[in-house]
Amino acid sequence: MAKAQTSFTCTACGAVHRKWAGRCDACGAWNSIAEEAPLSAGPGARALGAVRGRTVDLTTLATTEAPLPRRESGLSEFDRVLGGGLVPGSAILVGGDPGIGKSTLLLQATASFARNGLKSLYISGEEASAQVRMRAQRLGLADAPVRLGAETNLRDILTTLDAERPGLAIIDSIQTMWLDTVESAPGSVAQVRAAAHELVTFAKSRGTSVVLVGHVTKEGQIAGPRVVEHMVDTVLYFEGERGHQFRILRAVKNRFGPADEIGVFEMTGAGLAEVTNPSALFLSDRGQPAPGSAVFAGIEGTRPVLTEVQALVAPSPLGTPRRTVVGVDAGRLSTILAVLEARCGIPFAGLDVFLNVAGGMRVSEPAADLAIAAALLSAREDVALPPDMVIFGEISLSGALRPVAQSENRLKEAQKLGFSSAIAPEKSKSEVNNDGMRVRKMPDLVAFVGELFGAG
Repeated sequence: MAKAQTSFTCTACGAVHRKWAGRCDACGAWNSIAEEAPLSAGPGARALGAVRGRTVDLTTLATTEAPLPRRESGLSEFDRVLGGGLVPGSAILVGGDPGIGKSTLLLQATASFARNGLKSLYISGEEASAQVRMRAQRLGLADAPVRLGAETNLRDILTTLDAERPGLAIIDSIQTMWLDTVESAPGSVAQVRAAAHELVTFAKSRGTSVVLVGHVTKEGQIAGPRVVEHMVDTVLYFEGERGHQFRILRAVKNRFGPADEIGVFEMTGAGLAEVTNPSALFLSDRGQPAPGSAVFAGIEGTRPVLTEVQALVAPSPLGTPRRTVVGVDAGRLSTILAVLEARCGIPFAGLDVFLNVAGGMRVSEPAADLAIAAALLSAREDVALPPDMVIFGEISLSGALRPVAQSENRLKEAQKLGFSSAIAPEKSKSEVNNDGMRVRKMPDLVAFVGELFGAG
């Protein structure tokens, strides 16, 4: 039998190449192709043979099953992101920047689960047991009945899990695990994929919930093959800026609950504290009304969140003006600037534009377009917006304002925090205006500019 050839796999998309190249032809990523030893030579040209498999049990779509049982940790923000609690036998992948607080969050969650009666194991592959115990003592978790281990050999870990049969197992991290049947270094594509497959298979067969911690790349995505994200049931990202105390746990995939749900935490000396009202926290540092500031009423998952959009527009000494963006997609800013110039006749040529979302929050929904435009115009005209106003709406390339989803929830959250007026697209649903919220509806961007700044 011919010896199996070494293949080269792209760590970004999983495409297989016959030889190494600097750029992946499938996804276009640079320096993402790594050498990978084959798992086996495979069956070659032979068929499956005469040995028959078992018949798979089939059901209909109308088959009724009991609802999935869930175990709550007691950390409401963590349970919210999971979709209401931990599902037995689920596999969860948690990623985040180094030092952002992934281990701290999972240690607090594990201790909370253990105190609520769920048998929990914490396997550390990056830190010694003494380091984890020191963190637990600092967080006041030393009395929690959590079983702790430090190991990277996956065969030993699976044997231990099979003997202990815990309800929850934390693997920190998947990049440090190695399987003796794979001839690759720990952290390689083959090792990460094989280790994740074994752990997910164990979770499904034994009913143990497994949480895998993953490293992230410079682009902020979980390192390793993307196939790992397809293996697991839930993918969570722990986000935050080092200069801010806020941390956001975001679900980007969840088979047992809503995706894009967020949980907000605050980093303190005693660990991560839950933030039950993130809108009030993100707006707590607002001072007197200043030009370039607008309050956006957004939706994160199922929760309305109010954030402050800040803009600064200044004459540029450079031939090419700068466009600096934090918390918003840079392409979205360029589109809004182009619409303002083409449809409203307001140029930004020769002006540096700086845009920021306060508190380290990241906004991705198109409903923030109108708030971004308001902050830009306020900074350019040096006119402060009313402090009791919230703004939301999507801007089309024609300059029209398109309605967004869950307008009532956005307005109710704003009214709860003391805002009394709002600007929304013309076709938005706004039944809360009878309770004291005054909603001004705009058909297009020209009317919006004329209403707020007296020009069109």
